[in-house]
Amino acid sequence: MFGFLKKKLRETVERFSKKTEEEGKEVPKEEIKEILIEKSVEISEEKEEIEIKEEKKEELKLEYKKGKKKEEAEKKGFFAKVKEKILTRKLNDGEFDEFFSDLELVLLENNVAVEVVDKIKEDLKMDLVNVPLKRNEIEKIIDNSLRESIDEILSFKNIDLIKNIDGKQEKPFVICFLGQNGSGKTTSIAKVAYYLKKHKKSVVFAASDTFRAGSIQQLQEWGDRLNVKVIAKDYKADPSSVAFDAIKFSQAHNIDTVLIDTAGRQHSNQNLMEEVRKIIRVTKPDLKIFVGEALTGNDSVLQAQTFNKIVGIDGIILTKADVDEKGGAVVSMSYITKKPIIFLGVGQSLSDLKEFNKVEILKNIGF
Repeated sequence: MFGFLKKKLRETVERFSKKTEEEGKEVPKEEIKEILIEKSVEISEEKEEIEIKEEKKEELKLEYKKGKKKEEAEKKGFFAKVKEKILTRKLNDGEFDEFFSDLELVLLENNVAVEVVDKIKEDLKMDLVNVPLKRNEIEKIIDNSLRESIDEILSFKNIDLIKNIDGKQEKPFVICFLGQNGSGKTTSIAKVAYYLKKHKKSVVFAASDTFRAGSIQQLQEWGDRLNVKVIAKDYKADPSSVAFDAIKFSQAHNIDTVLIDTAGRQHSNQNLMEEVRKIIRVTKPDLKIFVGEALTGNDSVLQAQTFNKIVGIDGIILTKADVDEKGGAVVSMSYITKKPIIFLGVGQSLSDLKEFNKVEILKNIGF
């Protein structure tokens, strides 16, 4: 995960750091020459004063020692000033924009959303432009700035699913899953059911994707494997009524959770999205989870953004994160929607559902 993004970020930062340090090797000679002349005059004047007072050497011995120490301190300060001018430099706006144009291209190529790119640019600019930069540390400064930006982007209040279920006074806890066809929604529902059962929670499936007969069959197969009751009706039945019946069944049988599978919807199709709204109105779910595929990058981010606008999602599951070399969707999704990523799908097995871990993501990117 993130292999391509990690490699391209490192190449861009190292290339800029090397170029900046090479350009900064020119010493400001005229400025240093003026400082040297000025200090040379001061030292000569002090030397003359010492020669005049030679006859009173013993008398002035203590005063001389004090003067010598002062002179040495001044010389030390002078050389430190020259060294600082040689070893530091400042970037102007033009130099920064030239560097960031390369970094921006890398980020966009790796499916990082434009809004996220703009934030990274703003943070980097504050750390790099018109501030003294020590040579051989520019790369480190850029790395730290990028890490802090992405850390902030990924800093959101996560959802503790088990804690939320335990905190509800009346059963069941209802979760509605939303997303487009092919995103791995039904498989993710099965993985969440497996996760809940591991935490001693009972589960019922609501087969509310009545738009495809195959979807009902697929959910039934998962129910058989997991020993989970599936509430279903015929093909093209009212999806809301299926979800409603599942909730009633759970109430009657003291079931902890209801997981509602919905038909995959194109986020741009208003008529189909209206059906999703109806399911939400009827079931009043405790949690609405958008399921998106990491590999689709900015398309998945746009889908999540639209679903959030229409029905108000609460959290996100990103599937196929294990084979997503670019990683832009993971970085962008929560920043754009302001909703947390709850789980990452990282394989085909039921156990291949990982709780979101910001530290691990930063490490994978290279920070």
